[in-house]
Amino acid sequence: MNVGVAHSEVNPNTRVMNSRGIWLAYLLLVAVLHVVLLSIPFFSVPLVWTLTNVIHNLVMYLFLHTVKGTPFETPDQGKARLLTHWEQIDYGIQFTSSRKFLTISPIVLYILASFYTKYDATHFLINTGSLLSVLLPKLPQFHGVRIFGINKY
Repeated sequence: MNVGVAHSEVNPNTRVMNSRGIWLAYLLLVAVLHVVLLSIPFFSVPLVWTLTNVIHNLVMYLFLHTVKGTPFETPDQGKARLLTHWEQIDYGIQFTSSRKFLTISPIVLYILASFYTKYDATHFLINTGSLLSVLLPKLPQFHGVRIFGINKY
């Protein structure tokens, strides 16, 4: 056991999604959220699927696309301070396995929510808007882009 030994990563945020078991933990948290919402007696199944999708996408948007910097002191002279967590994953390299997983998971959840809501127009519009809010910032064209200067500093 190496106690007090520094890790080899300059910025640990870059490799967190490649850690052992993180994908399984992510899927289990989404499943737990869904089961908790299902246990509320006056919620219908279509409403629960829409709520699961919207809550998941809202939390992922907040954690991946609005929070900037790192909780660690990094020797990168402040480069990570201006980047969101999504921009730090895998050192900004596009289309890695962890980025693909984080892109595909909201799509699968959207398909499930659309199916279980029987493509009801209201649920469909809410779920589609929610999906677009997390997919658009993941596109390579938006890497480092701050629309209207929002979240610039």
